[in-house]
Amino acid sequence: MIGIIDYSLGNIQNIKNALEKLEYEYILSSKYEDLKNCDAILLPGVGHFGNAMETIDRLGIREDLLALAETKRFIGICLGMQLLFEESEEGDAKGLGLLSGKITRMETPYPVPHLGWNTLSSQSPVLDGKDVYFVHSFMAENTDSVIATAEYGVTVPAVVKKDNIIGIQFHPEKSGDIGVDMLKQAIEGGL
Repeated sequence: MIGIIDYSLGNIQNIKNALEKLEYEYILSSKYEDLKNCDAILLPGVGHFGNAMETIDRLGIREDLLALAETKRFIGICLGMQLLFEESEEGDAKGLGLLSGKITRMETPYPVPHLGWNTLSSQSPVLDGKDVYFVHSFMAENTDSVIATAEYGVTVPAVVKKDNIIGIQFHPEKSGDIGVDMLKQAIEGGL
């Protein structure tokens, strides 16, 4: 069973579609009791870092998320990845602190937001050379957990990993069959 964190800022339908394609059972909830027996937890996200953390705190689920991340494979997607870090310039807000580093505005000669397909570079054959779909204006900085990058006038941390915690900056659920397979690998521990 896969748990999807419901805090009203996720790209939930596309995530559900990807999980259904992979034939995973899932539950959508913000309640620890509903999620504690899941095999993996997905923290999706679209929007503003500061607003997302305010919502998480208003719902009273910060400590629940931290508890789930201690024992479950915990996967953040797009804004969900950024929330895994210590802090962000976007909203000058503190994150969950599961990964070291800070989220900063992208400084690139190209248009921001970073919108479109880019090729990953990684030591992992599951990730290296694969084209995936990005939509973001902020990125991780000063982190030692990067396992895949993409180039967009600046090196963008595309996938980060520390122990059972994985962050995916791009949208695997919008990256075709390759992205859906990457999501499966993240859920099953193959990244």
